[in-house]
Amino acid sequence: MSPPPAPNHGSLQAAVASLLDRHMKTGRVLTECPISTADGVKAADVAWASPDCMRDLGSRLCFPKSPEICVEVLSPSNSDAEIQEKMARYFDAGAQEVWCCGEFGAMSFFGPEIAAPMRASRLCPRFPKEIKLR
Repeated sequence: MSPPPAPNHGSLQAAVASLLDRHMKTGRVLTECPISTADGVKAADVAWASPDCMRDLGSRLCFPKSPEICVEVLSPSNSDAEIQEKMARYFDAGAQEVWCCGEFGAMSFFGPEIAAPMRASRLCPRFPKEIKLR
C-alpha cells in the first residue's frame, strides 16, 4: 500500500476488531481478510464470519465468498468512489453488511442497498456508532 496508512488507521482497526469480538459471542473476527471479488482480491480491514461461514470458508488463503460483515477503516487517500466500489464488491461476494469507520472513529453501517447508511447494524445492533481511542 502506498502511502502507508497513518498509525491511527491500525488503532481503529484493532478497536473495531476488539469490539466485534466482544459483541459477537460466536464466529470469528478477522483482520486483513482476503476476499475474492469480481475485481480481484480485496482485503477487508476487519471482517466477522459466523461459525457456519467459517466451516464453509475453511482455512483457505483467500475466501471465495465474503464473510457476513466487512469493515473498511477509511484513510484520507480513499475516494468516495473507491469505497462505494469496494462496498459493492463485498456485497456481490456475499457480505450481508459493510461498515465504514471514519478517520476519527465515526461508524456507518450499510446493507446491500448501499444508498443510505442504516441506523445500526442488524447483525450486531449494540456495536457503537463511534470508536473512541484511548
